[in-house]
Amino acid sequence: MRLWFEAMWHITNQKYGANALGLQRVLGFGSYHTAWQWLHRLRRAMVMHGRDNLSGTVEIDETYIGGERSGKRGRGADNKALVAVAFEDKSETSTTGKGIGRIRLQLIPNASGESLNDFIKTHVNEGSCIRTDGWSGYHAVSTIGYEHVVVNSMDLKIAHLTISLLKRWLLGTYQGAVSSAHLSYYLDEFTFRFNRRTSGSRGKLFYRLLQQSLLSDPVPNKEIVGGKRG
Repeated sequence: MRLWFEAMWHITNQKYGANALGLQRVLGFGSYHTAWQWLHRLRRAMVMHGRDNLSGTVEIDETYIGGERSGKRGRGADNKALVAVAFEDKSETSTTGKGIGRIRLQLIPNASGESLNDFIKTHVNEGSCIRTDGWSGYHAVSTIGYEHVVVNSMDLKIAHLTISLLKRWLLGTYQGAVSSAHLSYYLDEFTFRFNRRTSGSRGKLFYRLLQQSLLSDPVPNKEIVGGKRG
């Protein structure tokens, strides 16, 4: 138990994220694989089941995550993982006139209307205002219980900023060495850190991770090794 507490404290005290080599060194593990498994178990616990959905004005976009590989570009890009992203726009209620609220990230199989609508219904409260670009996959958003505002892709500034931060975080912290099979775990960690970015208390982050770890279901080793898709 003490080692688990030390692992949680180490993770929550890393400003940009912890890696398995660092955890192995701090905890004195003889195996890199053990440290890697512990990290993924704690990353899984970073997303609390039953958390409140996003609300208000929510910007939706998608991005491909992956290295420089052969294949076409754009929404049909080959050999890359497609991630749907949702961001609360708090600029209207912020005293500074700008602001990003909570975010949600999820791997999706494709950019079809079915996949995007399922993502929206899973993470955004019905009745919210959904802001997207003109991609055809969003055409039915207004028919599933949401207000839909279509803007030019270049006007999705919140989405573009946060996607850029995500990619820089993956590249800077993990040198981009994240497989598609395990990408969801890293998306969970980024979401956990981003949604608590204004917290000045490392102890509070530790407490939150401890609380969510206790509420999480056990994760079989084969699921950790095999990864998850969403």
